[in-house]
Amino acid sequence: MIHIHFDPVGGIAGDMFIAAMLHTYPNLETPMIAAIRAAGLPDAIKIQSQAFQDFALTGLRFIIEEPESNRHEHRAFADIVGALKSSSLEVKVRDCAIAIFTLLAEVEGQIHGVATHDVSFHELGGWDSIADIVGAAFLIESCGATSWSIGSLPKGSGMVKTAHGPLPVPSPATARLLEGFAWHDDGRPGERVTPTGAAIVRHLNCADRMPPGGKKLSASGYGFGMRRFMGMSNALRVMAFADGQRSDIVREEIAVVEFELDDQTAEDIALGLGHLRAMDGVMDVLQMPAYGKKGRLVNHIQLLCLPDSLDCVLTACFNQTSTLGIRHHISQRAILSRADVAVTLADHSMAVKVAQRPDGHLTAKLESDAVQESPAKTRLERDRLRRDAEQLALAKKRTQP
Repeated sequence: MIHIHFDPVGGIAGDMFIAAMLHTYPNLETPMIAAIRAAGLPDAIKIQSQAFQDFALTGLRFIIEEPESNRHEHRAFADIVGALKSSSLEVKVRDCAIAIFTLLAEVEGQIHGVATHDVSFHELGGWDSIADIVGAAFLIESCGATSWSIGSLPKGSGMVKTAHGPLPVPSPATARLLEGFAWHDDGRPGERVTPTGAAIVRHLNCADRMPPGGKKLSASGYGFGMRRFMGMSNALRVMAFADGQRSDIVREEIAVVEFELDDQTAEDIALGLGHLRAMDGVMDVLQMPAYGKKGRLVNHIQLLCLPDSLDCVLTACFNQTSTLGIRHHISQRAILSRADVAVTLADHSMAVKVAQRPDGHLTAKLESDAVQESPAKTRLERDRLRRDAEQLALAKKRTQP
């Protein structure tokens, strides 16, 4: 599992993305150029990466050299999609490139009041932009990354020249594409994030932080833009991380929800917590006695839920209990890898949870629901059922590959 994180020190553009990725994965350069050629890039247009060093860092620049006679910067979105579909590109690369172009066409249409399929690209219709997007699509599909994140984006300042006249930085298309992302102002002027760079970030659905758990830094690289800044590298850094955690320990994020109740009857609390336990996304509900303000005996309630379900769980807590305030936070937890092993005893099928401990040995636990639904009626019968089922599950698990 590979996670790639971007540090947009100087910003992000299509050529910076490609340069940084090629500096990280140099073995992908030759097949990437072949993919760009397969998309229809004329032979007269030169493609190359160049080693580059500024006052602080070394990396690559990605350069498209297009003769004046070959420049044709006005292309309809529909024509670009048609050309890509009829090309010899691999299906995954073709679909990825079309998806990025579609994001650009959608925001251009929204900004200028034109239907997506009627959008015509001006600056983005040039071969340099097509090469950037196809090259980016190839690298996205070939690097093996399963998740992506990016740091705060530099806003830049001033105006950028477009076919529609001067527009403020970041351009309207860039701003629309990157709504919801973190930005900062480092005081440097000019366009720092281009529409192509923004579309790539949006297509990758970049998170604003790395996922939880141990990660090993396996590779890194720097891609430079064409501008220079005094005292700062105009570079995009790529950091590729591989899983560094033990295979028997899984790390994930959960939401922890807590509150106290001192004015709701025990009977109604039980009913309310029953509804909360049954909610999708709720993993556990804990209730314990505690002393609150003025020496009152209160019920401390704690819920564990999936982060994506947090808003729904908060609403349900307010609806099912008398609390007026709820504390919540995102926490990391480590759990052992486990599997449900089906066993049959006395014609009764049941599930046993088998986990692998860090030292390699297996432990088993018969699910309580299975005990409740079993023919066992007394404590001794239940103890015997648990012991026999768990031993059978362990023996079955050890024989599995």
